[in-house]
Amino acid sequence: MINKRYYYLIKIQFLGYRFHGWQKQPKLKTIHLMIDRTFNFILDGVAFKTLGSGRTDAMVSANETAFELFIYEKIEDEAAFLALFNHNLPQDLRALAIEEVDATFNIIQHSKIKEYVYLFTYGQKCHPFCAPLMTTILDELDIELMAQGAQLFEGTHNFKPYCFRATDKGLYTRTIESCELIENSLFTANFFPKKTYTLIVRGKGFGRNQIRLMMGTLIKLGRGDVDLAYIENSLKAESIEVMDYVAPASGLILNSVEFE
Repeated sequence: MINKRYYYLIKIQFLGYRFHGWQKQPKLKTIHLMIDRTFNFILDGVAFKTLGSGRTDAMVSANETAFELFIYEKIEDEAAFLALFNHNLPQDLRALAIEEVDATFNIIQHSKIKEYVYLFTYGQKCHPFCAPLMTTILDELDIELMAQGAQLFEGTHNFKPYCFRATDKGLYTRTIESCELIENSLFTANFFPKKTYTLIVRGKGFGRNQIRLMMGTLIKLGRGDVDLAYIENSLKAESIEVMDYVAPASGLILNSVEFE
């Protein structure tokens, strides 16, 4: 007799500073490892499997992301299950919501829009408590010019120069729905410096380290190392540029995942 399998979409958030990203890796502490370890404890022998909506790099945080739980026993009280799950998760990882989905739902292939936020400031050393969430650039930056540069990423372009270790077999023509660099109002703390900034990027798919390479290029623009024409040319179909500045991971936050 084959047991029926049930499917649940679970949304979570986490501070990624002490984790080596999402994906399980030998002898390393990852988000996926902590989730499965918690389920092993609270499910007490019930067979299950988990699958994330995508990977995050080491030290990258998520304000909202999701994974799918496949389980061979129906969850009768979803609210109680979520509370039990949260009670046993570490303090830097929290489950936000749970909903049952059907077998046709595929968390990898299902169309979704991701919004990433890169939080940063510049000019002087910050309070150490900022380190898990914010990148500090000690050089002076031209924020207005960086904002103009961010707008150049909007639309459909060749993002191969903005994919770490790109090969000739990847799909690099991607569409960014919106990209803006503005003064930060999303995340606040009394130890933050007076002015902080966010790069906010929305799209359906991103290459490896794409947001961090985009941010690194904007930092170079703000320092005067490159100009707006450099970014425009890097996005052209014939571009063979390879971006060499990956912005630090701790400033990157997966802000939301919306399933269509």
